[in-house]
Amino acid sequence: MTRVLATLAVGLLLALLLSVTLGSVSLPIDRLLAALAFQGSEGDELVVWQIRLPRALAAAMVGAALGMSGAALQGLLRNPLAEPGILGVSATAALFATFVLYFGFATAGPLVLPLAAVAGALLATLVVALAAIRTRSVVTLILIGVGLSSFSAAIMALLMNLAPNPFSLADMVNWMLGTVDNRSFADLSFAAPFMIAGALILLMSRRGLSALSLGDEAAEGLGLDLRRQRLAVIIGAGLATGAAVSLAGAIGFVGIVAPHLVRPFLRYDPAQLLVPSALLGGLILVLADIGVRILPTDSELKLGVVASLLGAPIFIWIASRRRLA
Repeated sequence: MTRVLATLAVGLLLALLLSVTLGSVSLPIDRLLAALAFQGSEGDELVVWQIRLPRALAAAMVGAALGMSGAALQGLLRNPLAEPGILGVSATAALFATFVLYFGFATAGPLVLPLAAVAGALLATLVVALAAIRTRSVVTLILIGVGLSSFSAAIMALLMNLAPNPFSLADMVNWMLGTVDNRSFADLSFAAPFMIAGALILLMSRRGLSALSLGDEAAEGLGLDLRRQRLAVIIGAGLATGAAVSLAGAIGFVGIVAPHLVRPFLRYDPAQLLVPSALLGGLILVLADIGVRILPTDSELKLGVVASLLGAPIFIWIASRRRLA
């Protein structure tokens, strides 16, 4: 466990360093360190502190939130194909953001868009949490999440179809494709409290996830309150995912891939998956964002597109192995 955590933490730090170094103009390590210490040129400090470092940290934070949420939901639902989008939180958060863009409310202030995304995530979390209190069926929770996702996707498609002008449509499409471009420390400081709150709730519920791996009846026999456990995981994942969507838009597959890749190294214990999945999720998204910036394309690819291109084949592999097992 300690070796896995240390390896992932070092890998994430190196990826962050590489992300700040690379770009349209690469910064040598000496100039980078000088800029980080506020002893470099004004241009280097501007590039590092205003452009590259916030972007790299945003990718790491979003990946960590999605990775931990995915690990928690897979433990709760006892399904390696579960991920934050399965409860409808991501889609509802994106719907609220699209709604704000459609009606032009986003021009009222820089926090309107992320506030709308978090509000959507909290609303979806509330719906699923109320369902978790009223039912003992995991299948019911999944069906409610699928319903929320489908409804949100339909409304978003309608809004894009009725977009009043090409500029609004472009903004909505960019949001749906996911990106951490042009993020600032103000954006990070807004999303961070929600992510931290969600992560703390998930970490406090990790022992219950280990008990659930034995089955519902065995977990109850050990004294676990199933409704309370489900409520905690759903609220924690909802907060973390909503903050991630508010920061980067729709990013898929990280919540599935990260827990699956670290699971074989941790004896398949759901309680031990949370932090390693967060670190690996952050590492995956930082590396994906580096690829976005250095690929020789006419226009920069969106982070959500690259994450899906990397994650979809792994998802198919996971699903095929589960079918054959």
